Amino acid sequence: MTIQYEPIGLIHSPHKEPAGVPIQPTAAAGIRGTVEIFPEFVSGTADLEGFSHIFLLYHLHRSSGYRLRVVPFLDNKKRGLFSTRAPRRPNQIGLSIVKLVSVEENILHIEGVDILDETPLLDIKPYMPGLNPTGEIRIGWAERNSSSFMSKHADDRFAE
Repeated sequence: MTIQYEPIGLIHSPHKEPAGVPIQPTAAAGIRGTVEIFPEFVSGTADLEGFSHIFLLYHLHRSSGYRLRVVPFLDNKKRGLFSTRAPRRPNQIGLSIVKLVSVEENILHIEGVDILDETPLLDIKPYMPGLNPTGEIRIGWAERNSSSFMSKHADDRFAE
């Protein structure tokens, strides 16, 4: 089976190399970037400016290969890949929730950017808190390291 995606745009950020990138949007507070939507997809951004936050789904274009057991950024013990947010995955798909600052024609101005510059954008979805789980949320092994979510940045552990 072959699955093929067509990028709808490019994400632009100040992050030129993987090492040093905040590992999640919460650690990227105040970091701004833009999303350049390709012309044939611009009409799909209609009504987006009413949302404060959006999900960006993107292709991890600087990632290749994977291991099913990894030492994640928030721990020093090997964990199952799918219990982590490690960037080297069987399908290089990334997901971030970012603040939508403004929309100007084909450019979305965003904040909380934890994404490498020139990353191909696959999709955008509006963030709607009422549609996401509430109540007791468990975060498994990461619970004991949750205080470092806000300050942790990538190192070179997932470099080729």
